[in-house]
Parts: sequence; C-alpha cells; structure tokens
Amino acid sequence: MNRDIIDINDFTILVEEARAEKPTVDSCYFDEPVIAVAFYGSGNVNLSVRYAGKQQVFDYTKGLALSFYADEKVEFEHRVSAEQPLECIVVATAARNLEDLPNSEGELFGELLHQLVHPKDHYVEGPHFFMTPEMQAIVDQVFRNQYAGKAKMMFFRSQMTALLAHFFGQLSMMAEETIPPTERQKLQQAKEILTGNLETPPSLSELSRQIGLNTFKLKKNFKELFGVPVFKFLQNERLNKAHELIRDRGFTIQEAAWDVGYDSLSSFSNAFSKKFGFRPSAIKR
Repeated sequence: MNRDIIDINDFTILVEEARAEKPTVDSCYFDEPVIAVAFYGSGNVNLSVRYAGKQQVFDYTKGLALSFYADEKVEFEHRVSAEQPLECIVVATAARNLEDLPNSEGELFGELLHQLVHPKDHYVEGPHFFMTPEMQAIVDQVFRNQYAGKAKMMFFRSQMTALLAHFFGQLSMMAEETIPPTERQKLQQAKEILTGNLETPPSLSELSRQIGLNTFKLKKNFKELFGVPVFKFLQNERLNKAHELIRDRGFTIQEAAWDVGYDSLSSFSNAFSKKFGFRPSAIKR
C-alpha cells in the first residue's frame, strides 16, 4: 500500500495505490467532516461505504468520479486483489473551510454540490459519473508521476486544479442539459420510495402516480439522472441490502432474500452472483 497525503491550500489530496496477490481489505476514515471527490484509476477495485448500519456498494469503479460528504463515522472499504488493484485520488476539504477556498471554489461547491454542503446524514452521496478522457489522462499522469520535493508539489497543485476544473465543468454541463428542478425533486422522491419499499415496491404506474410524473418521463429521466433504469436501481438496492443483512447482521440467505422481496431463492442467488461475482453462500465462509 502506497498512500501520499498532500496539503494544498485548504485541500487535502490523498493518493492511494495498492496491489495484493491475495484479496485484501483496506479501510480508512476521515478525521473530521469533509466534502470530497474521489477519482478512480484503472484498477477497478470494489468500494463499500458503511455508516450507521447502512452500506453503499460500488462494484465497478474504473474511471469513476464520485463526490460525497462524510463525517468521522463513515468507513470506506476497498477490496484489493491481484485482478483489482487500487488506484484512487481523493480531493477533500474540511466542511468548515468552504468559505476560505481560493478562486471561488467554495461558491462552486455550494452551487453544484448543494446536498453535500448541507448534509442530512453521516454520508451523503453527490453526483458521480465516469470521467472524460481528459480527466482520465490527468489521473493516469498522477500515478505515473516521478517527481519529488518541490517539483512534486508544483505538479500536484497544477494537476488537482485541472482535475477539479474538469469535474465542475462536467457538472455544469450535466445540469444545463438535463432535468428541471421540479422534476429532479420528483425523481428523488421516486428513488426514496423505492429504497423504503424494497420488499413490496410499487409498480411503475403506481410509482408514477405517487410522484406526479407520467410513466414515460419517469423512465427516461430516472435513468438520465441516476444512471440506471428504475428497476435496475431497485434490484441493485435489494442486493446491496441483502449483502449487508447476510454479512453484518447474521441473516440466513433465505431470510435476506425474503427481506428484500425475493420469493425464489434461485433467482436471488443468480442475481446476487451476477452483481457481486460470487454467490451469497460465500459471505458466510
């Protein structure tokens, strides 16, 4: 494990790189509440975020740019293996430093990452997307960096500034191209309804009626906003919760399947295996 921590103005840059012949777990916490963006390189490592009995899982991280708010109670866990090495850059600032950031960066955080500036939980996930080629090139250059001392500081300062500029530029483009604020609120409501009713979710037409948005717009804009179709999102949430129930709360496989709405154990096991790459029975070993 190689971990560089570099302070630039009021930003802390964490550069992590790890390779392991055998599957290894790397966990980390932040010392205080932060707003951050994580940029993942080519390793495609698995990421689990745990907080207050909840868990968010990212199975495909290669090229991912993920913004988030996290306090001291949030655990970030990477599962590293020979096939999935860790390459991650985190650009973080303490929440208390936002007003002091140079070059109007604090204003950008407030405008484009409002939910992170005003968090309602220990962990709040902000916008995430797969990086543009320009962003990916910067990340690759960081992991190929050979500089040291003052030259390394100059290099990191320039690269992190460029990376954040690309990130906020992409967010601005996404905001301009997509969905009116009122519809975004309705789609967020749809997401919360699904998350709160994993065992007995509403049908698409019932969900459409509950949020006051027609079925066509619900399907089209839900995928545009969250990156997956409605029921793919539902399936992912069900399987993530089942994984948590089996691993952290001692549920049997049958109990976990029933809890998240699967009547067929074979269907549950097949869907679980397709998502995580192993059957639920492997968790118990």
